[in-house]
Amino acid sequence: MVTGTRVLLSPQPSKVYGTRSTFFSPLITSKSNSSIEKEVLGAFKICYPRFLEHEKYNRFWKGVGLLMEMVGAFIVVLLMVSGLNVEADGSNHRYKEREVVPLYANKVGPFHNPSETYRFYDLPFCAPDNVKDKKEDLGEVLNGDRLVDSPYELTFRVDKQSETLCRKKLSKEEVAQLRTAVLKDYYFQMYYDDLPFWGFLGKVERENKMDQSEYKYLLFKHIHFEVLYNNDRVIEINVQTDPNLAVDITEDKEVEVEFSYSVEWKETDIPFEKRMEKYSKSSSMPQHLEIHWFSIINSCVTVLLLTGFLATILMRVLKNDFIKYSHDEESLDDQEETGWKYIHGDVFRFPKYKSLFSAVLGSGTQLLALAFFIFLLALVGVFYPYNRGAFFTALVVIYALTSGIAGYTATSFYLQLEGSNWVRNLLLTGCLFCGPLFLTFCFLNTVAIVYSATAALPFGTILVIVLIWTLVTSPLLVLGGIAGKNSKTEFQAPCRTTKYPREIPQLPWYRGTIPQMAMAGFLPFSAIYIELYYIFASVWGHKIYTIYSILFIVFIILIIVTAFITVALTYFQLAVEDHQWWWRSVLCGGSTGVFIFGYCLYYYYGRSDMSGFMQTSFFFGYMACICYGFFLMLGTVGFRASLLFVRHIYRSIKCE
Repeated sequence: MVTGTRVLLSPQPSKVYGTRSTFFSPLITSKSNSSIEKEVLGAFKICYPRFLEHEKYNRFWKGVGLLMEMVGAFIVVLLMVSGLNVEADGSNHRYKEREVVPLYANKVGPFHNPSETYRFYDLPFCAPDNVKDKKEDLGEVLNGDRLVDSPYELTFRVDKQSETLCRKKLSKEEVAQLRTAVLKDYYFQMYYDDLPFWGFLGKVERENKMDQSEYKYLLFKHIHFEVLYNNDRVIEINVQTDPNLAVDITEDKEVEVEFSYSVEWKETDIPFEKRMEKYSKSSSMPQHLEIHWFSIINSCVTVLLLTGFLATILMRVLKNDFIKYSHDEESLDDQEETGWKYIHGDVFRFPKYKSLFSAVLGSGTQLLALAFFIFLLALVGVFYPYNRGAFFTALVVIYALTSGIAGYTATSFYLQLEGSNWVRNLLLTGCLFCGPLFLTFCFLNTVAIVYSATAALPFGTILVIVLIWTLVTSPLLVLGGIAGKNSKTEFQAPCRTTKYPREIPQLPWYRGTIPQMAMAGFLPFSAIYIELYYIFASVWGHKIYTIYSILFIVFIILIIVTAFITVALTYFQLAVEDHQWWWRSVLCGGSTGVFIFGYCLYYYYGRSDMSGFMQTSFFFGYMACICYGFFLMLGTVGFRASLLFVRHIYRSIKCE
């Protein structure tokens, strides 16, 4: 009796002869154009002094106008391209009997290393006479997809029994290559009418043998396709492998293999509109939903208890402080002030490194806006399962379009802090997050090129990203900076700052920056750590995550808790007469990013089976950039909340 196990589209299929754990489981103020032109020219005079010596002002301004028209056209084209759904050669997914349905082979790679994927024909598979690459959009390339023509012919509603694909004589080197692939649990991925499916190349028969040299390696040579259709549409495709039709590749010798396949068509009543629901069922299963909602309830209860406790203490202490200071003012006692009122002349003293501080706020605000826009697209259903490249395309486009927010926020706040060189601050803002990300990308892309992996971006894709940064990100950043400079907003401090700063009294060790960051990051991290596992299993594994509403609730809880805990620690810092709260609030707010990176270490070594230099470098490289982004974003949230709180309490008392 022939036994086999489907390699299903759901996240938890089994493998032949055994089961697997998880699988696939305002912009410009009301100023004249001449005023704005002066601002632009002023910036260029500083950055490019020789440029204006050879160009007329009017020609320059016409060039700027032409550039902005080009930027606008580029944005429109980019949005049109990114908004297109990837379809099978532009078809409407309707087919007649015996009509060819597009089948593309995508990539192969070790099951436990999701970033380490290779082109399908890097392994000695049967290939058509003329292999053609499918045209892909930006997001697909960033996702590592490299679709090519497949040798299998699955014509619509035509059954096939043991169709010979090819006869191939494998050399010793090819046998060794395939044996290594089977040992590493290589899988393949294909797309049939835009429906993804997976399968394993073979299996290892261990049979309680401890010595690896005694293992038996089998290569599957027959694949059975089961296709479900509804009228003239393809609804579902599953794959089965027959363990009785396998070839032994244990020894280093030439092997003659006849690869074959069979096709069986079955009718179903599932409508075409619901054919993608199968891929999201795993994350919507009752047991998974219970865990998610338990995570939400646990986070909410923890947050309510702890924040309520802190709020009660904080409000009671503040009320006592207000009564005390009001009583002191009415009695006109000559007592020496103590506590946070004592440092009212220093609390609004501007921090050191104004340019860097403003750049952090600008980049953090942009990343916060990016997160909200991504959640908005997710909640309206843009990122349905296996919409190839949609998420990466959205990240690139939205980050480029929100760069004006970073420029406006950074420049406006920098000038409020009485900064002088706003152009340098603008350059620092543009490079603060993109700089480390670019350096990390260069290193990891070099590693991928050495490995010949599909994660290596081709030159054309890199050129497109550079053009987006040059034609969209940079101009919008400059425009945002000009708008921030024209806003001329003054910093509103309830108390005047004294000429000389007060000396900060000696404080115990737990009042230091590092212990305070540890206390500040623990509470927000405890509210999200359960959900983090599902995110990591989706990004760095084969599970599917589609419950974006729950993730959005967790994100809002993270923002609220970060703001509250930072405010509490800022008050305790001011209460001991430590007035250097500006940078401390940023560090405490962003410390959750450090905790997330610590969770990365735990997940890599404790919860995953990832291995190899490429996968390790990709995991820690890109997770370091993501955690750095969380640090900037949550640090901005922490500072903004602390600033509102500090302004409020010092407005409530009379300061000389």
